[in-house]
Amino acid sequence: MKTAIITDSTAYISEKVRAQHDIHMVPLSVIFGNETYREEIDVTAEEYFHKIKDAKTLPTTSQPPIGEFVELYEQLQRDGYESAVVVTLSSGISGTYQGALSASEMVSGFDVQVYDSEISCMVQGFYVLEGAKMAEAGRTPAEIVNRFDEMKTSIRAYFMADDLSHLQRGGRLNAAQAIIGSLLQVKPLLHFVDKKIVPYEKIRTRKRALKRIVELLDEDARELAPMKGVVIHANRPSEAAEFKAELQEKYPHIEWSLSYFGPVIGTHLGEGAIGVGWYKE
Repeated sequence: MKTAIITDSTAYISEKVRAQHDIHMVPLSVIFGNETYREEIDVTAEEYFHKIKDAKTLPTTSQPPIGEFVELYEQLQRDGYESAVVVTLSSGISGTYQGALSASEMVSGFDVQVYDSEISCMVQGFYVLEGAKMAEAGRTPAEIVNRFDEMKTSIRAYFMADDLSHLQRGGRLNAAQAIIGSLLQVKPLLHFVDKKIVPYEKIRTRKRALKRIVELLDEDARELAPMKGVVIHANRPSEAAEFKAELQEKYPHIEWSLSYFGPVIGTHLGEGAIGVGWYKE
């Protein structure tokens, strides 16, 4: 069975890697006033963070139209694929999952399995890359989804927001919390629970927040089982590369990669955010 692997743009898998592994991508968008930009196509993360400095208001974000999924499914069917596995960002923060699912009901004779990663960014990408490897090996959609369920039991991710105003303006933090947090220089540590982004701990400084993430990682890493990990940043490439090098030295049994928060997720977390995700292989 020839199975296509599809994801949305918030997995932030580079065009080069997508091409190497035959991964298909449907973009979400950011909207500045009357201008709509499809992330990873019309605007890069670097361009976005430059553009937002001049913006008077925070841009809004938009899920892909259902029609884009329908068109992709139909094109894949014409290209000889018999099925597809779609990995989306968490259904608790976007309607992308539901859109991909609704589109699957509009295409006949093409088996589509839509999988809710319940997370986002390159941690979502872990599923996508594993799925691509399995599809290449001829595994069925059911086998791929079963593997995703196994992975989900050990996947962890923690993010530190540096700028509380984005969380407040995006409705994920009330104004009083944002003001108090800014005065106290609080760096909230966030994670996903029941598909939504929620605070894990409030920490006073950036340095302590990063240290706390390492402590949480250590709880899983001390078993020395083979793992994959990623450091994710919002326009802080040097700091993220340095942090990744430290983690690589401390945890050589973990296969580390570096990724980024692109326009859509960056709109909610703000510039300067940094996160770490991992799972046991």
